[in-house]
Amino acid sequence: MAFLLKNSVASHFRQTTKNDSLSLTRRQFHVEPGAREKALLAPDPSLRRFKSHKKGVLAIKRIGEVLTVVVIAGCCYEIYVKAVMREEARAQTKA
Repeated sequence: MAFLLKNSVASHFRQTTKNDSLSLTRRQFHVEPGAREKALLAPDPSLRRFKSHKKGVLAIKRIGEVLTVVVIAGCCYEIYVKAVMREEARAQTKA
């Protein structure tokens, strides 16, 4: 069994070191885009108003992040207050 494994691994390495056309096509050389690809990647003026990097979008995103932090802080505070109240109630019932 090890003999078969050794031969298959060795044959694999021998195949990958060959400089044939199949191994060259697997290398993914960088190719300049053609005219159609360049036209598709060019900025479209009719879509400019839908860009998501405007200042308004960034401001709304920042407000959402701040509100998320405030809500999480409020939840943590409520949990803390309930835990303290429960401990005080236990201390009063024991005393």
